Amino acid sequence: MSRPDRAPTLKEIAERAGVHVSTASRVLRQPEPVDGWSESALRVREVAAELGYRPNLWAASLRTRRTTTLGVVMPRLTDGVVATTYQGIEEAATKAGYSVLLSSPPDDLEAQRRAITLLVGRQVDGLLLSSLHIPGRPFVESLGLGQLPILTVTRHADAGLPFVVGDDYRGGALAARHLLDRGYTDLAIIAGPDHASTARDRRDGFLDTLREASIEVPAARIIPSSFDVSGGVEAGRTLLDRPDRPRAIFAVSDTIAIGILGVARDLGLSVPDDLAVVGYNDIPVVAQLPVPLTTVRSPAHDIGVAAVRRLLDLVRDGDAESMRLPVELVVRASS
Repeated sequence: MSRPDRAPTLKEIAERAGVHVSTASRVLRQPEPVDGWSESALRVREVAAELGYRPNLWAASLRTRRTTTLGVVMPRLTDGVVATTYQGIEEAATKAGYSVLLSSPPDDLEAQRRAITLLVGRQVDGLLLSSLHIPGRPFVESLGLGQLPILTVTRHADAGLPFVVGDDYRGGALAARHLLDRGYTDLAIIAGPDHASTARDRRDGFLDTLREASIEVPAARIIPSSFDVSGGVEAGRTLLDRPDRPRAIFAVSDTIAIGILGVARDLGLSVPDDLAVVGYNDIPVVAQLPVPLTTVRSPAHDIGVAAVRRLLDLVRDGDAESMRLPVELVVRASS
């Protein structure tokens, strides 16, 4: 029996549960198996809970040289899509028995560098980086992180690292094909920031699909922007407050598209009669807009879950496959 003034030992738990101490140790340090706990494992966990057992993570990390902690650098966490991805990361890490250390710096490289340095100093077992800038490889090489497992999530950034992203190129192609099928040929794109591989891939998928249909979008109708509503407002005014405005616009994020819809309203334009709009991501609010938004649904939560699984593959085996998760078009009233 353990004394109330000290933590119970694994030996005491094993004796009370009627198992070998190695069995008790294994049960208490691993996540729940896919097929559930065995009867003896449940008994071990019940005894441990009754005695108030808490694993000594520091001692375990000294033995294994692992901290069961993952570092995540994720700017723009106030963005709903980014937050949903992080929710998937947190859930998958917890299920695997890992803790997450999160840093959410501004979306610029020096701020990300400081965040990465901080997390590496906490001896994380691996890093998830969500917002590297194109080209990502020189930045990653400049970090000098040696063999630390690193995986990029959401943006691959041409970094030469394993990644888990949505199939953004296909998403842009889906948007283009939809507008072509609806008879639109007078088109424009609000293309997001130049440094984001998500924006670039969506833009390229859109423009390449149009070229295959012998439609070339003039450079003046390919407008860079920030990812937020204000970016959509600024770019929307550039495109719409003129007599030769396009008949349809593809925005590489829903927040950009919301800004466009606001500009169209202010100019007295009817959507979709005067202007068709397609967004990207399918954030919850766009289905509830006065004119519900046609958009490309990207699996943000699943991207977070898959990113953790692939990073843990890197931690365990030193190798992981990159993934592009499927996206789908959701057609509503805006186009």
